Amino acid sequence: MRYHTRKIVKPGDLNPNETLFGGRLLEWIDEEAALYAVIQLESKRVVTKFMSEINFVSSAVQGDIVEIGMDVVNFGRSSLILTCEVRNKLTRKTIIKVEKITMVNLDENGKPAPHGKTKIEFVKDRLAQN
Repeated sequence: MRYHTRKIVKPGDLNPNETLFGGRLLEWIDEEAALYAVIQLESKRVVTKFMSEINFVSSAVQGDIVEIGMDVVNFGRSSLILTCEVRNKLTRKTIIKVEKITMVNLDENGKPAPHGKTKIEFVKDRLAQN
């Protein structure tokens, strides 16, 4: 798992139990998945199509630093399937796991479009080719 983004849990991120609100965490995951897909597919027209069962393993509290990890499960013709794990940065304790997130590349009419990608590419490698 490659961890890309870190967030600090702030007062506005808490639920009435004073732990990280699940909806806020899902918002962060969806944003990270979109960023990851846009970078991998080199397309700004990417949307979330599906999130599998979500497993909340532990909670986070105000002041915790969480990190969001994404890995590619599969490249489809017009899709990219990711897996996600969010963990506490300092304790490494898993907070949530999402087995599959399907992101879909769209054309200018909002229809699924082939992206032509088959493997993970790193921006530094793309820059080296230019």
